[in-house]
Amino acid sequence: MTSTAHHPDVPRDDVFSTRVRGRTLRVSIRRATVDGPRRIPLLLLNGIGAPLEVLEPFVDALPPNLEVIRFDVPGIGGSPEPTMPYHMSTFALLVGRLVKQLGYDEVDILGFSWGGGLAQQVAISGRRWVRKLVLVATGTGSLMVPARPNVLGRMLTPRRHQDPEYAARIAGEIYGGTMRTNPQKAARALHAGDHGGPGRGYYYQLLAGAGWTTLPFLNMIHQPTLIVAGDDDPLIPVVNARLMTRGIPDARLHLYRGGHLTLVTEANELAPVIDEFLTGRV
Repeated sequence: MTSTAHHPDVPRDDVFSTRVRGRTLRVSIRRATVDGPRRIPLLLLNGIGAPLEVLEPFVDALPPNLEVIRFDVPGIGGSPEPTMPYHMSTFALLVGRLVKQLGYDEVDILGFSWGGGLAQQVAISGRRWVRKLVLVATGTGSLMVPARPNVLGRMLTPRRHQDPEYAARIAGEIYGGTMRTNPQKAARALHAGDHGGPGRGYYYQLLAGAGWTTLPFLNMIHQPTLIVAGDDDPLIPVVNARLMTRGIPDARLHLYRGGHLTLVTEANELAPVIDEFLTGRV
C-alpha cells in the first residue's frame, strides 16, 4: 500500500491494488481526519471510461472528516484490462465483496453517470450494508428516455478520453452546462491523472449495461435516496431523474442548473447539497 504525504490535519489518500473475485482493482481511500463525530464512509462509483482521479475535485470539496473510497473498474485508469466481460448484476456483487475486504460494515454510495446505474444495482443487492444512496446524472439503463442519436453516437468509442482536443470539440454537444462556453474544462476533467485513455475496458463497461435496467425494480431500492440532475444534460435527459424519483420509495430530487459534468467541474456547488443529505440535515 502506498500513501500520499500528508499533514495531520489534511486527509490522506491511500492508493493500492487489491484482488477481488478474480479481478485486480486499483483503489483509493481518502482517510478521514479524526476531528468531529465518526461518519459513515462514502463509496464513489464513477462514470464510463473515467479513472478515479476524475472525481478528485468533488472529493476535495467534501468535509475532511468524511472517509471516501474510490476504485477503477477493470481496464480503466490503473486497473488491469479484464480478460472476461462482466455484467452489472455480477459486478455489484464484486463491489460488495470489495467493501467487506476493505473492512467496512456499512457505507453510503454515490453513483455518477454509468456508476449511478451500478449504484442502483448495488443498493438492491446490498441493502444490509448500503445506508444512503446518491444518484448523480444517471438513469435506469437500457429502459430509459435516451439521449439524441448524435449524442449517443459519441459515446460508442472512448476517443474523448484519449484525445483532449476531440474532448473539447464535442464537450458542449454531449455534456451541456458550462461546457458549452468553456469546453476545455471537460478536456481537463476527463484527462485528470491521465493514464492514456481506456481501451478494451471501455467497451466492457458498455457491454456490462447491455440489456440491463433497474426500471422495473426501482421499488426494491429501500435506502433514502438523493437524485441529483442537471437541467441541461444532453446525455441524461432530466425526465429520467423524475421517473426515478417517482419509482424509488424514499427518494428526493435536487435539480441544478448545469450539465452532465457539474459534479466535477463545479464540485463546490453540489458537494454541500450531497453532504447535507448524507449527514441527515435535510
